[in-house]
Amino acid sequence: MGDGPGDAVHASWLELSASALRHNVEVFRALEGREGTPRGVGAVLKGNAYGHGLAQVLPLVHGQVDVLYFIAPQDALKVREHERAHGLPPRQVLVLGAVGPHEAVVLAREGVDVVVADRGWADAVPVLRAAKLERPLRVHVHIDTGLGREGFTLDGLPRESHFLVESRDVLEVVGALSHFANTEDVTEQGYALAQLDAFETGLAFLESQLKPVKPLQRHIAASAATLVLPKARYEALRVGISLYGLWPSPETRLSARLVLGEVPVLKPVLSWKCRSQVVKWLPAGSYVGYGCTYRCPEPTRIAVLPVGYYDGYPRLASGKAHVLVHGRRCPVLGRVMMNHLIVDVTRATSDERQVTATLLGKDGEESVSAESLASWAQTIHYEVVTRLGAHLKRVVVE
Repeated sequence: MGDGPGDAVHASWLELSASALRHNVEVFRALEGREGTPRGVGAVLKGNAYGHGLAQVLPLVHGQVDVLYFIAPQDALKVREHERAHGLPPRQVLVLGAVGPHEAVVLAREGVDVVVADRGWADAVPVLRAAKLERPLRVHVHIDTGLGREGFTLDGLPRESHFLVESRDVLEVVGALSHFANTEDVTEQGYALAQLDAFETGLAFLESQLKPVKPLQRHIAASAATLVLPKARYEALRVGISLYGLWPSPETRLSARLVLGEVPVLKPVLSWKCRSQVVKWLPAGSYVGYGCTYRCPEPTRIAVLPVGYYDGYPRLASGKAHVLVHGRRCPVLGRVMMNHLIVDVTRATSDERQVTATLLGKDGEESVSAESLASWAQTIHYEVVTRLGAHLKRVVVE
């Protein structure tokens, strides 16, 4: 049995556009930074590269960006494996998520940066010292400026971060970061600007206490802030959802027009396709799917697609979504099942031969966006793409 996207075992597959990814990186590289601030473009590869597939995306972005961001230490280490396997120079890699003391030892030896977000990191210091490291672990201090998640608050920073001064032998502070709470959902950025002020206050304290030999690498801007808040473009940009060609929100798109004078073109990287399992006629009056929630008002040619909510197609899109067949919109009939969708292809095909449906992406002049599928499922497009099954075959195309 073969393993191409058309084989039965891979009846549903994702296509990733390398050219779209390159284009999106260049969109962010072209943005001007704060005055006098050299910028690095960072790619956020958490969540299996936002569902696109870490194994496929990492080789595409490694040589294009300056920083690679992860949540899980084991994913960050895959970068070093990739570099050794291909003889590539090491990129800066930063783990944003939780790291245990013994994981910290491994990351230090691999030259991977980590985030210190609370005084619990003091417990890792003895473990790092016992490991007799050749070089300290590179750390970035997380300042909670108003998201209320990880990080030292401004009140807690003076009393909780003193261990960093006492642990210079094993912890080298090279950067500081924060994260915005409300840049995507609004067009007025008052709260974000207050967070920026808080970040600057926290930075000033860290620099006065630590007196770093080199200026700290500062980063706070994810996709939305990078696009619409020029003051937030410090030394590194943490580009997540928009790296993959998706706008964080309609509000961000509107704000980008106001701030930049134009709306940058972001190209979606991912398409999702599926070959039909069955194409057949159903008589008028036939029920379709579990619960008999749909009844054909006329003779209907249906295509049964072997893909469902197990694969990441949202069940809440039942009866509302469309797929594309031969450039025509074809409604999803009845309930989305665990392993199947049933779609009306009466007006898209003239016989019962196998068809290929586009679940996400373009077909001719029509398209189905992640935003549309998210709207049908009453959720956000972040959830739609990150829930795409890791088992789905991913194919890189130009």
